[in-house]
Amino acid sequence: MGTVPLLGDEEAAPEARAVFDDLRAKRQTDYVNNFWRALAHDPAQLREVWDRAQAVMGPGALDPLVKELVYVAVSTVNGCAYCVHSHTAAARSKGMTPEMHAELLRVIALAMQTNALATALGVEVDERFRA
Repeated sequence: MGTVPLLGDEEAAPEARAVFDDLRAKRQTDYVNNFWRALAHDPAQLREVWDRAQAVMGPGALDPLVKELVYVAVSTVNGCAYCVHSHTAAARSKGMTPEMHAELLRVIALAMQTNALATALGVEVDERFRA
């Protein structure tokens, strides 16, 4: 259960509705997901996060599918079920196959295990790895 009610277009402030409209237009959909509807309680933050999401997840040096895979991995580590689900769906829409998903989960699991071991063992960073 959420900590705030999800705002429909009717309940959202005009500034939030403008973000919803921008989201619909840029994503070519009529659907505004729950994350944005929860953020609509603070239209300024909604706008800020939407603008940043477009800048980061939009065209860049990384392939859009790679960005979604990274998002799934970070969301897994952070324990954000909502983001794991939404970005897994986005990755599928950008071409992630079941085999890619299985391999991604193996990489996440390995990284979590080796991170925990390196942390628990207090392993010093090799000099050659330092920037």
